[in-house]
Amino acid sequence: MRVLIVQNYDKTGLGLVGAALEEAGAEIDLRRPFEGEALPADAAGHDAMVVLGGGQNALADEEHPYFPALLDLTRDFAARDRAVLGICLGSQLIARAFGGDNHIGGFEEFGWHGVSLTPEAKTDAVLSGLPETFPIFEWHDDHFSLPAGATRLAGNAAAGNQAYRIGRAVYGFQFHFEADTRLVSEWSEAFADLIAARHPGWSGRLAAEIAANAPQADAAGMMIARAWVAAI
Repeated sequence: MRVLIVQNYDKTGLGLVGAALEEAGAEIDLRRPFEGEALPADAAGHDAMVVLGGGQNALADEEHPYFPALLDLTRDFAARDRAVLGICLGSQLIARAFGGDNHIGGFEEFGWHGVSLTPEAKTDAVLSGLPETFPIFEWHDDHFSLPAGATRLAGNAAAGNQAYRIGRAVYGFQFHFEADTRLVSEWSEAFADLIAARHPGWSGRLAAEIAANAPQADAAGMMIARAWVAAI
């Protein structure tokens, strides 16, 4: 199993997705196009693709000229019935690739927030094992409308399309299910100045937030990660 990882921003990480891929013995092909590394021309050499998050918005082609090629690559993976996973910015880019509208700003969430599954999620291969409502880590300002034909799988009051599926195994997640306690702690340190400017007091609340939310969130995230890897 060879999986392409598209990293869009410095100091992001695979978190629980990486743990699930390691369990499955997957070969990781990590590309950092935001640093100038080339993307594959097509999906032929990979069984699946993961598109990670980032601080940029999904329409920032001028600053990130690889975006159009990434959209083409996403469509090629889907056309070959190969699994795709987009997280946060990744979910916004997948939505764009299939005709959804990107909404820049106005959808801010940060920290652990509750999301609820839709009735369609109860029979979904990746989400059916989760509780109907659970806390999960969020960090976004932007959102999107669903492409035609997409199946909405989860939402909340702040962002209605928290998870969706296109076809068999193309999944977008607005929330950061990969961000377990360890990864959130790493982000809280690596991006401390940015977080302090926008979310004052986070560092002082972090321990209590972890105690209140992380056990459920980590369990849900691991279930999603393993189920998506199984769909490859």
